[in-house]
Amino acid sequence: MRTNRVLLAATASVLAFALTGCGGDEGGANVPTANGGGPSAPTRTTGGGGPTAGKDVIAAYVEGKRAWVTCIRENGIELNDPDDKGQIDFGGGDAVRGMKKNPKFVAATKKCRSVDPPMPEGYEEAINPRPKLTPEQIEAARDYAACMQKNGAPDYPDPGPDGHEKNDDSGTPAWDQSTAGAKNAIRVCAPISGNVVPSDAPPAQG
Repeated sequence: MRTNRVLLAATASVLAFALTGCGGDEGGANVPTANGGGPSAPTRTTGGGGPTAGKDVIAAYVEGKRAWVTCIRENGIELNDPDDKGQIDFGGGDAVRGMKKNPKFVAATKKCRSVDPPMPEGYEEAINPRPKLTPEQIEAARDYAACMQKNGAPDYPDPGPDGHEKNDDSGTPAWDQSTAGAKNAIRVCAPISGNVVPSDAPPAQG
C-alpha cells in the first residue's frame, strides 16, 4: 500500500535493506540505517552526472561495516554479514525496535562506535534512489506532515524540498510511532498519505 510506503519512509529509513550505521550521541543505541553515523566521505562525479563514491571509498566502507559487525558479535550480539554494498539486513521493524531496547546491544554499539564507518556521500542515492515526486505529491507530503503534527505526532518531521524525508544520519527513527497520539495521527491522516508516493514507485527501503 502507498500508505505503508509513506509511513516506512518517514521513519528515516529504519531497516531491512538499509540498516548500516550506528553513530549518534552517548544517550543510547542508534539502530543502524543506510546512512551510518558521522561525516560524509569524499565523492567523485561519474559520466552519468550524479555524485557517487569512488570504488576505493566504497571498498573501505564495506570493510569498515564488516569490522563493525565483527565488533558487535564480539560483544554478544549476532548480526548478518554486510552484503557487497555494505548493507546489513536486520529483519523487520519489530526486530529492530526490540534490538534498540536490548541493553546488550546498546553496550555493544557504544563499544564499536569507533570502528563504524560513515556512509560515503552520494552512496545511498546511488544504491537506493528515490522516485521523483510531482509538485502535487510534494504538497501532499507537506500536508501529511502538518496533519500528523496536529493530530498527536508533534515530532513527525517535515519533508525536504523534494517531498521525501530528510535524513540526519543519526541512525535513529525520525519520530516515535509507539505513542497513542502517533497512532491516532496515523489513523486520521491516512487519507492524505495515499497521495504522497507514486503508485508505481518501489517500496520504501527501510
